[in-house]
Amino acid sequence: MRNSTFNIQSSIFNMQILRLAVPSVVTNITVPLLGLVDTTVVGHMGRAEYIAAVAIGSTIFNMVYWLFGFLRMGTTGIVSQAHGAGDERGIREGLMHSFTFGLFISFCILLLQTPLLRLALWIMEPSQEVAHLASDYFRVCIWGAPAMLSSYALSGWFIGMQDTRTPMRMAILQNLLNILCTILFVFVFHLGVQGVALGTVVGLYCGCAYAAHCLPPSPPQGKGEPACSERKLPSFGGVGGGLFLRTLCLVAVTVYFTTAGSRMGTMVLDANALLMQFFMVFSYFTDGLANAAEALSGEYVGRQDRVGLRLVIRSLFLWGFVLALVFTVLYALCGAWILTLFTNQQEVVTFARPYLPWIVAVPLVGFAAFVWDGVYIGMTLTSRMFFSMLVSAIVFFASWFLLHHFTQSQADFHASQLGNHALWFSFLAYLATRSLMQTLLFGRKK
Repeated sequence: MRNSTFNIQSSIFNMQILRLAVPSVVTNITVPLLGLVDTTVVGHMGRAEYIAAVAIGSTIFNMVYWLFGFLRMGTTGIVSQAHGAGDERGIREGLMHSFTFGLFISFCILLLQTPLLRLALWIMEPSQEVAHLASDYFRVCIWGAPAMLSSYALSGWFIGMQDTRTPMRMAILQNLLNILCTILFVFVFHLGVQGVALGTVVGLYCGCAYAAHCLPPSPPQGKGEPACSERKLPSFGGVGGGLFLRTLCLVAVTVYFTTAGSRMGTMVLDANALLMQFFMVFSYFTDGLANAAEALSGEYVGRQDRVGLRLVIRSLFLWGFVLALVFTVLYALCGAWILTLFTNQQEVVTFARPYLPWIVAVPLVGFAAFVWDGVYIGMTLTSRMFFSMLVSAIVFFASWFLLHHFTQSQADFHASQLGNHALWFSFLAYLATRSLMQTLLFGRKK
């Protein structure tokens, strides 16, 4: 009888996980499609400077918006707990606090847009012509900041309410309108890079308006019993602060990985850019699983149901392991062929091929970090997320500097390509440390 009950619960958890994860994966897949279309459009505008300008402008916004991703994640954690506790007021306030905070940040970004642009161009050091075009792109695209950060709040709210289909439809609408408007503004109205930026802004506001329209007139009834609603929900400031600091560490590792590769030469930079696409594709799927983890773990915390929480975490890790195993086999068998799909530059493919074993190891080494991220966000244990990310970042930099110092002392450094192997080893050590630290910290009392 007990085994039968456990099997039924596992089946329910698996259905919930799939229902939440699959739309999130579809949402993630739309992101590279948009970048591909933008690159294709500017690639047909007649000047190579256009491609560089849009690439620089997009990088600036990606980094800025990435830092404020805590608006989405923090909202999901707080709202999912309120949903599980049956706290209608908490459900409503979770959205309002995030939305208000996002508008305040947007105001600051718009106010500081000139020094922000100058700082970014000073760091990237583009040519004068590219800098001028990138500035044109930036000064139009910056006006999409309120819509982007509001979309974070709205997406976080819907995921916290266990609705990942509305954010999926919002992302698809944003991207389709962005593509259509970009083509219209560039090839019909001949607005150049400003047309590309304007297409992005129109898509952002239309997607945000659609999500706002989908909000119910009053908060839906939560799942918890009335007694659960007495539980005090965490503050948005405390949750967001931990997530912001955690993101700073993540950005530091990601940016330095690219910087270290570029210092070893253009070929290493190009090869690593291709190899990192394997990691990004894997992350699109595991991020979907993490979104499911956020919503479900938050619900069971709100219900104060520790047994249910542990059972759903067990199911999440089972799905994570299966997903990692599939990608490991896929990369092991087809990695070399996939490289040829990314580029037709045979020299780069040949150079990148010796590093494929590191890519094969990424899914099994890193899947737990993604699953734990979702669980910790749902449980709003963001200070522990920051601590585990800080330790992981320290491990990355320590491993790299020690191994890089050793490889530089070798006479055949460039011939053996030891430097890039050291960089990839450090990256996997960073992923493994994230998984290990969060596993160790989970058992501690909150």
